[in-house]
Amino acid sequence: MKAIISVLVSIIIAFGTVTGIGAIGVNSNRDFINNEIESVEYDNQLVPTLGEDGNYTFTTDRDFRIMQLTDIHLGGGFMCIGKDTKAINAVAAMITAEKPDLVIVTGDIAYPIPVQAGTINNERPAIMFAELMEKLGVYWCPTFGNHDTEDFALYTRDEIANLYMNKENYPHCLLQKGPEGVDGVGNYIINVKNTKGEITQSLFMLDSQMYVKSILLGLISEYDCVHASQVEWYNNQLKVLAEENSGKTPKSLMFMHIPVIEMKEAYDEYVANGFKDTENVKYLGGIIGEKDSAICNSELNYGIFDAVKNSDSTQAMFFGHDHLNSFGVNYKGVDMIYGMSIDYLAYPGISKYGVQRGCTMITTKQDGSYEYKQENYYQDKYEPVREKEKISLKDMYEVAK
Repeated sequence: MKAIISVLVSIIIAFGTVTGIGAIGVNSNRDFINNEIESVEYDNQLVPTLGEDGNYTFTTDRDFRIMQLTDIHLGGGFMCIGKDTKAINAVAAMITAEKPDLVIVTGDIAYPIPVQAGTINNERPAIMFAELMEKLGVYWCPTFGNHDTEDFALYTRDEIANLYMNKENYPHCLLQKGPEGVDGVGNYIINVKNTKGEITQSLFMLDSQMYVKSILLGLISEYDCVHASQVEWYNNQLKVLAEENSGKTPKSLMFMHIPVIEMKEAYDEYVANGFKDTENVKYLGGIIGEKDSAICNSELNYGIFDAVKNSDSTQAMFFGHDHLNSFGVNYKGVDMIYGMSIDYLAYPGISKYGVQRGCTMITTKQDGSYEYKQENYYQDKYEPVREKEKISLKDMYEVAK
């Protein structure tokens, strides 16, 4: 079986390379971005500064608005040109309407799976997305997902991070690789301060890694998670932030791709209780769309949830990864929330579903509190440049049954 798949993939990649169709498709979508997408018109756009502590900071005395996007899944190959166009169309429409201060993408911007995208070139979709965000003129930052830099893809996490961090090309991208000696690429903080210099919210970005084991081009996978060195970094950064904030640990939110194992524990407890709240679990709303066990997490656990629970700082953890889930729970005092996905490509038939497609709008307050709301793409307020695909209510809600 492995030999057959390898031959098939080689044929697909060779065809795309020889014919140049993949590049043609990417160029057509780059033309769409550069010639049809318009910049977002802000009344007074917040501009971040890079401080001596190495963190970007937004300064404002008003609410701060974040848009979480996840699982964009741009393939960048000859087999997914139209689906890439739809994803670009959706992202641009929602950002243009919402005008967020910051867009956080919790992984899987790229989906270089050759049997679906027709390429293993993960740089092409990364460039497409970075160009889209630059054309929109919106500040953004990613955390890496498992598909962004597959083991068989052409470019590593470090190389894709270097691409995003090229300020000459993409000045609106706020990604930082993070400190040496800490596992992963993209462990960093973005702060929101008031004009008094007080931190009103710290935003932690963490790399939830890729796989412990992955074979047959990811068809059989065991997912990784946040490692012990990252947990230690998180705990140390809370102390540093407190020192910078006159001894007071600021409130914070955390963003990563793969959900922690405690999300599975909370879900199982909720299901075992007949889909009713328990002493530990409070359902926050949203769709449980994935079948069977519903949560695709790592079986490993180095303690990031416990660190969050004991921090008196981080109020919520936001994930991606499970494309049909958009629900949230409060588990032992910590909010754990799935973002709505964009994906038109990865799951068979997902381009016809709509209930899961959209964005999560997060509002942080001056007192450190936060609110969030899931926003479906198929609302009338989101008016894309190109015509939005027609999805019936039956199709939209079929997946939620």
